[in-house]
Amino acid sequence: MLELRPNCECCDSDLPPSSMNARICTFECTFCATCADGVLGGTSPNCGGNLVVRPIRPAHMLDRNPASTKRILKADGCLPPAM
Repeated sequence: MLELRPNCECCDSDLPPSSMNARICTFECTFCATCADGVLGGTSPNCGGNLVVRPIRPAHMLDRNPASTKRILKADGCLPPAM
């Protein structure tokens, strides 16, 4: 089950479970659309995976399967992934 991390790892903007602004890779690296589509060019700087729209978790499922509350933030911000 996806963690549904609560923030963008680059800019720390909030990404609630219902956010259509969240982007994610197969390792659950999580970014907002602005960072993912802009500086990152659709690629995770952590693992090199492609970033896609994160699925939402319906509100009625959050009680039983809550989203993560652990915020992850890149200390140096985001740089374009190394090629």
